[in-house]
Amino acid sequence: MASVTGSEVAIDEFISEIRPCFDYILAGTACSASLFTLLMVLLGFSTKESRRRVVFQLNILAICVALTLGVLSGMTSGKAVVDPFNQVSTSVYIAAIVFALYPPLLYDSILLTRLFALYPVSTTPLSTLVKIFVFPFCVKCARVVVLTLFLNDYVNSGFTTQALVQNQEASWYRNPKIIAEWTMQIADNSYSVSFFLYNLRIRASLIQRAAGGVSERIRQIFYISAANFIFPLIFNIAQIIFITTDRSPYTGALLLLINNYVTVIGVIFATLWFSGSEWVRSHKESSTDDMFLLNQNSGRADGAGRKSDNEVILIGRSPVTLDSADFAHWGRDRFPTTGDMSERV
Repeated sequence: MASVTGSEVAIDEFISEIRPCFDYILAGTACSASLFTLLMVLLGFSTKESRRRVVFQLNILAICVALTLGVLSGMTSGKAVVDPFNQVSTSVYIAAIVFALYPPLLYDSILLTRLFALYPVSTTPLSTLVKIFVFPFCVKCARVVVLTLFLNDYVNSGFTTQALVQNQEASWYRNPKIIAEWTMQIADNSYSVSFFLYNLRIRASLIQRAAGGVSERIRQIFYISAANFIFPLIFNIAQIIFITTDRSPYTGALLLLINNYVTVIGVIFATLWFSGSEWVRSHKESSTDDMFLLNQNSGRADGAGRKSDNEVILIGRSPVTLDSADFAHWGRDRFPTTGDMSERV
């Protein structure tokens, strides 16, 4: 009877030991699969024009980094479940931590590029750009410093993977460097998003008075940008709560892992929205061009086949067809500080 009770206790302890790693595997696998599917959709809807944009290439880089995080997290957690007494090498374990802590800087920088849509480098004075970007630049530098200090302290706390795992609780609970990093991340994102949305609202009101048909597209940009900020903000607040109240690092680390994927997925949805509309626009233009040539050959072309389903407004004496791509070109001519808002949502 005593042996049965001892076996049950051993099994319960083993399950409790591998449960956090099992949760990491489930979360990483599900999020990585979703991200890979979105990557395929993004590539399918992209056009030659969109693939040449720097923002599109940065989004692909962000997806690759997030997928690498999923692979490293799966290797580390899977090894701990299958063979807990022979875990992965220290370099792989540290690499998994690096890919969990540092990539949010990349994701936040990609979202920061939305400001270049409102303040293009080619038309905005250098002094204005410095005033706008000096705060997020300084905050990101400070985030790199505190993350590097934390990682250095944690790596020096043990020379083996087992030692580093055992030191997780001591290095995690109420760590001032990690709390400072997540607090600065909230401040960084709050500044960039609020500044972008405020200026977008001003420009939208000006454009709406000139062309009411553009307002719906601007409203969609507004909602997508707000969603890209709200969901990571909720996870950041939850991470700070858990790191200050829970000595166990597992729940906070799981939130950190999921938050990485949530941020990337938000960026991808914004890019998918634009790429999808651009893909539809390019196919509409191709089909209408073919129809125009057909009507011309049959002697029935009157030029009506060249008008797509987009909104048409009258500027000056000539009609202009507006969509997410050419809206920015018209806006840049009418409002000198307005750039290509469709390029980065």
